[in-house]
Amino acid sequence: MSALTTEALDQLFIEARTHNGFAPEAIPEATLRRLYNLMKWGPTSMNCQPARLVFVTSAEGKEKLAPALSPGNLDKTLLAPATVIIATDTRFYEHLPTMFAAYDARPMFEGNAELATSTALRNGTLQGAYLILAARAIGLDCGPMSGFDAGKLNAAFFPDGRYQANFLCNLGVGDPGKLHPRGPRLSFEEACEIA
Repeated sequence: MSALTTEALDQLFIEARTHNGFAPEAIPEATLRRLYNLMKWGPTSMNCQPARLVFVTSAEGKEKLAPALSPGNLDKTLLAPATVIIATDTRFYEHLPTMFAAYDARPMFEGNAELATSTALRNGTLQGAYLILAARAIGLDCGPMSGFDAGKLNAAFFPDGRYQANFLCNLGVGDPGKLHPRGPRLSFEEACEIA
């Protein structure tokens, strides 16, 4: 396997930014499907794939989302072409007989709520990160955020309680004029050790 080009790495990581404003162009459903069909290939433990996505694109959907947003995230989210609710399926293990054929792993989660919850959150978060990278790879900009009331959001979008919101991500063509100065990152020495 060959390494990605410098341009591709810049697009995915080095030059990519968290966007707070977007051009008003809608994102076609075909693009959202392409986005999902890329991100779904990212690895999860036991191929459990607990992430569930809601692409909020309509005025009605944004109106439903608005009461759950923190004041600092309200305007930018209402104006974004799409906001993805990245949620986790609390009963993801029901799909394991199909998704993970190595052995019957369903009982290990079905009878252990703590293990099921931590597995769903960890792997659903991974899938949310894959979504961000897939979006950047197909030319979309992202504005991931956690400033929302999960109880209100879950009540509005997932009233049966099976899915639980993890985080949100605005999508679109970013407006560079609305970027904040880029924050620093920790150095290798500050964040890593080799054991």
